[in-house]
Amino acid sequence: MFVMSVVTALVLLALLTQAGVLAVQRAFPPQGRMVEVDGAVLHVVDIGPRGYGMPIVMLHGASSNLEAMRRPLGDLLAKDHRVILIDRPGHGWSTRMRRQDSTPQIQARMIDEALGKLGIDRAIVVVHSWSGALGARLALDHPSRVAGLVMLAPVTHPWRGGVGRYNEIIATPVIGPLLAYTVTLPLGYFVAEAGARSVFLPQMMPDGFVRDSATPLLLRPREFIANACDLVTLKEAVAAQVSRYGEISAPVTIIAGELDKTVSTNIHARPFAAMVPNAKLIALPDLGHMVQNAVPDLVKTEIETMIGKIVPVQAAAD
Repeated sequence: MFVMSVVTALVLLALLTQAGVLAVQRAFPPQGRMVEVDGAVLHVVDIGPRGYGMPIVMLHGASSNLEAMRRPLGDLLAKDHRVILIDRPGHGWSTRMRRQDSTPQIQARMIDEALGKLGIDRAIVVVHSWSGALGARLALDHPSRVAGLVMLAPVTHPWRGGVGRYNEIIATPVIGPLLAYTVTLPLGYFVAEAGARSVFLPQMMPDGFVRDSATPLLLRPREFIANACDLVTLKEAVAAQVSRYGEISAPVTIIAGELDKTVSTNIHARPFAAMVPNAKLIALPDLGHMVQNAVPDLVKTEIETMIGKIVPVQAAAD
């Protein structure tokens, strides 16, 4: 009787999850185009004026999608610049074929291929949080594509501890998918708001952020599993690339907060800035993790300052 009750409950939760997935996808449909690359199909939103100037590529962190970079920062930049926002492989409306495609190295290759297909030869790459490691890898492995790198609260180095027991369980074969396809979405609706709010501290989360950033897409099983895999493999991935940071030749600007409880500035941003030859670190005393939301005007100014220095040099070289 007990076993039958458990099985019945799991079946009902699985059906509820599938209904929830359909509802979420109707509420937050894709906004851009799909670009096929080796191992994935990437969802790309291309906004702002074209035909002149240095394009800006924006890459989101963990537990999010391109909308987390679009509002307000991407929309602000798109008033004067071409902005390309990309859902990382497995996130938002991007897919990926293999679980092991969770590392910055592999995702950097996919994104470089997508940019080539979009005709983006060189760009300013703006990254947040998890994608700090991805941006560094792009600059290392695909330097001709990266004219400059702007990093917001970036992950760059190994850290003590893990990434949460639940993520480790979800990334485990069999038991992880079982949970993801039954309980994650129903439970997630109750905790998404509080979880997002905690990441903003000490700043206040903007009203409507969870809706405006399409955060509920994360609760879909395939994306929740992909996100967990990204997180549990990240420490080993950054440990493998740390020794190469001195090879980064592109100009780098890092903006981080001293009060960031999600990604420590002392563990990541400061050591990274010390290792990269052409790096500038802006550490703000009262800033938390969501740099793009808290100080978008500052980020825009730093991006435009970087473009202003790069374009004359590039023109002289041409």
